Amino acid sequence: MIDIGSGVDLPRKCHSMPNPTVVGFSGNFTRPSKTRGFVEQVVRDIAARNNLSASTFDIEDVGPSLGSAKWARDLDQRARDILDRVVNADVLVVGSPTYKGSYTGLFKHFFDLLDPTALRGKPVLMLATGGGERHALIVEHQLRPLFGFFEALALPTAVYATDKDFADGVLVSAAIRKRVAQAVDEASYALSRRDAGQRIAAE
Repeated sequence: MIDIGSGVDLPRKCHSMPNPTVVGFSGNFTRPSKTRGFVEQVVRDIAARNNLSASTFDIEDVGPSLGSAKWARDLDQRARDILDRVVNADVLVVGSPTYKGSYTGLFKHFFDLLDPTALRGKPVLMLATGGGERHALIVEHQLRPLFGFFEALALPTAVYATDKDFADGVLVSAAIRKRVAQAVDEASYALSRRDAGQRIAAE
């Protein structure tokens, strides 16, 4: 079931999601956003391949309580629900526009509010966008160390796309779409390995 959420009317916090889920989180804080659209597209691809429920959120969905929050408990209910969805996702797709060579500050602040063990072992597919090729290593030099700190399963293929790879906000580059397909394959494999491990543990 694919349901790309807007961040409104979210359920109350729960410790286990009712269906396997893929959740996207984008570091954009303006709309329309190529980055959010990129994240949504990858989330849809993973959801369709693996029959997962899906939702995508961005900084605007989280809302104004993020900027002043020192702890997760300082977030308002909507923001805390989004944080909980990220933590409980079976696979996470993250993306950020490039800002001065790195991810956006509020993207980092959102993840700063998580417990260091919250994403341990979770498959994470990393994306980034930028104006040109000179920032292409943001996915390796910025995003990968961040999710390494959380001991997440950062997938081998991370994808960076530039403005020229999009047309009307939609990814059109054949080369980038090929890398996305490779990353989606890796996410699907990680999910299948997790499911197999759960079946063995239950026997």
